[in-house]
Amino acid sequence: MEKRKVIIIGTAYPFRGGGISTYNERLARAYQERGDEVQIYTFSLQYPGFLFPGKTQYSTDLPPADLNIKVAINSVNPLNWIKVGQEIKKLKCDLVIIRYWMPFMAPCLGTIARIIRWNKLSKVVAITDNIIPHEKMPGGTLLSKYFVNSCDGFIAMSRAVLADLQKLDKSRPSLFSPHPLYDNFGEAIPKNEAKKRLGLEESTRYILFFGFIREYKGLDLLIQSFADKRFRKLNVKLLVAGEFYIDEKPYIESIEKLGLTDSIVLHTNFIANDAIVNYFCASDIVAQPYKEATQSGVTQIAYHFDKPMITTNVGGLSEMVPDGKVGYVVEPDSKQIADALFKYFSEDMESQFVENVKEEKKRFSWDILLKSIDSVAFERVKEK
Repeated sequence: MEKRKVIIIGTAYPFRGGGISTYNERLARAYQERGDEVQIYTFSLQYPGFLFPGKTQYSTDLPPADLNIKVAINSVNPLNWIKVGQEIKKLKCDLVIIRYWMPFMAPCLGTIARIIRWNKLSKVVAITDNIIPHEKMPGGTLLSKYFVNSCDGFIAMSRAVLADLQKLDKSRPSLFSPHPLYDNFGEAIPKNEAKKRLGLEESTRYILFFGFIREYKGLDLLIQSFADKRFRKLNVKLLVAGEFYIDEKPYIESIEKLGLTDSIVLHTNFIANDAIVNYFCASDIVAQPYKEATQSGVTQIAYHFDKPMITTNVGGLSEMVPDGKVGYVVEPDSKQIADALFKYFSEDMESQFVENVKEEKKRFSWDILLKSIDSVAFERVKEK
């Protein structure tokens, strides 16, 4: 294949690790492995401080030495959008990939995309996490339409997002291509070693809830389900790992009210990339009790570390987790979550599900994603 010049527009270092920046940096490496020339354009200002729900947007890690990352985009400055758009337009690259995840970014990213396409050469493809956001905002659909109209084609990581895309635009090519594996967090380590690193009890089994804590992710449902008295006989604890992006007080009060203080381990600080291996390898199953979702990068980390999962039947999550094969798919209901978790532990399903996970994860490769992007950009292929 002819070597291509590729630009990726989206979150990356110096913004700290999280699903989007980790994905974008791994995507850049996938293109480099294919022999393409790749540069990431990231933000100089991603969110104004008052809009950011966490403690800090910035990474304390060293910059990735193997990636070409340019800090350039101010999400709220239209003059900057014109400048960046003109700059990338003049590069005349073959392919521009824009990561789109929320309507707030639509004016910025949509304007830059329009200017780039003036060169009549660069193909602009958006990888879309969401078109209709989990957390509603006024005019969100209109803003998303502005962005959609600026692109040549789309990759959706769930069929739910693909359906939302096609409500806004039926003419441009779009394909469903599932979120590839997050295989960039190192190799798995023994469970007891991971527990030791985290100061966890070696004899206890752990359910892992991982990632930024937002209302739609359903941690409250998981806490309620864990109040089921059957778990007290199983020597199982819930491990919550991730920073609160909402008020933590109702969750802490719920834990105390339900008498779960000794049964739930809270590591509610930001989890650095080099610590992720510890949390997944220490756990017996990963829980994603989401009330709304499209897809989740947590699923792909679990697959990488060969971890069974329990997830809810919302968005595209059930597409990624075959029920009864690599875990369980239930409704976002605390009783159903409790029943599935109790079944998993009481019937000792771990070894069977782990073997199935190892087979199932073969369908989530970065090579498949790159081929899907090429199909949309250069062959104008649409989902049938």
